[in-house]
Amino acid sequence: MRVWPRFEAALETCRQIKAHAPRCRVILTVNEMKRLGRDSAELTALADHLTAHGIVLEMLAGPLPGIYDPTGTGRILFAFFAAMAETDRENIREATLECLNAAARKGKHGGRPPVITDDMLHTVLRRLANGESVEDIQPDLIIPAGRRKGANPSIASIYRALAEHAKRETYPEAIEQANADFAALNVAT
Repeated sequence: MRVWPRFEAALETCRQIKAHAPRCRVILTVNEMKRLGRDSAELTALADHLTAHGIVLEMLAGPLPGIYDPTGTGRILFAFFAAMAETDRENIREATLECLNAAARKGKHGGRPPVITDDMLHTVLRRLANGESVEDIQPDLIIPAGRRKGANPSIASIYRALAEHAKRETYPEAIEQANADFAALNVAT
């Protein structure tokens, strides 16, 4: 079960109110069921926890709007819709992964642009071959895109790019084989 600080704070507030005023009805209101947990086991465990502490669960939207009744058919319906929410989440996850794989096959990869571009790396390698140090080269490099566009890359980024380049140069067959395996895997799916 994941821990969400604000949600835990809300639960703790409900528990404290119930402890100080046991005869009062304490209601924890959420937008919809799937905002409470990631899977059906987590959702039902949370609903049981709230019931055990005398806290009423209210959902504003979704398949079961209103107050959750843990008795009779309410519990069965809650478990059913919790399982449906988990299935919906899995379908969204699978669709997202399929779209990412399709984009990767087209050569499009998400994420931030690299700080050290190929041109920058070649500049660094050429200047290192001429005897300059990374510390001397770093102020002359400018990040071309992304959040830090126009700034200088850190020395650590330069050393990391050099290490990755050295790895590619040392094991070119392994990298080509890994790329071929990855392409074959994506074609098979």
